Amino acid sequence: MDKFVIAISREYGSGGRHIGELLANDLGIPFYDKEIIHMAADKSGMSAGFIEKSDESIPNAFLHNLKYSAYSSYDSVALYDTPVTDKVFLAQSAVLKELASQGSCVIVGRCADYVLRDEPGLITVFIRGALEDRIRQAVVHYDLPEQRAAERIRRIDKSRTNYYKYYTSRQWGSINNFDLVVNTSFSGIEGAVEVIKTLIRVKGY
Repeated sequence: MDKFVIAISREYGSGGRHIGELLANDLGIPFYDKEIIHMAADKSGMSAGFIEKSDESIPNAFLHNLKYSAYSSYDSVALYDTPVTDKVFLAQSAVLKELASQGSCVIVGRCADYVLRDEPGLITVFIRGALEDRIRQAVVHYDLPEQRAAERIRRIDKSRTNYYKYYTSRQWGSINNFDLVVNTSFSGIEGAVEVIKTLIRVKGY
């Protein structure tokens, strides 16, 4: 099979976004993260600023009990009286499916491992790291005091955990939900990239 999609989930400060960028560059395929926000804005008519504010945050308790099979399309549910924050998720999910259908790519976040679970050639990866290393990265890259960095990591990880569980009914970061879990405290950023590339080769892509 020629086409593959790498869906990366990540703990805050673990280097997941950087890994995705390096991986896509090495493989010569598109990389999508924040770009999805603008694509979803074009699709939904909502502002990119609003979507970014709502991104990976918990919406109203509406869709939790409403099972749209694989979130078939944004348009198919747009006529329902759906809360705006839920429409953000649906619009982004529709974008993910369009991107995956176009060719090989790397996608970070947005429950891509779940939304694209029926996509042929999907490889799911979770990036984690020791808390002390993630705090160090947040201090260096975001110029935060150590205490604020630790608080931000806990807040964002909790938000991602709740968001993921809300839409997938799965446990965020569970080894049962991913093909590969990489600890960057052990592998480093470049090492994580090489591990993922090795898995791609082993899978025959």
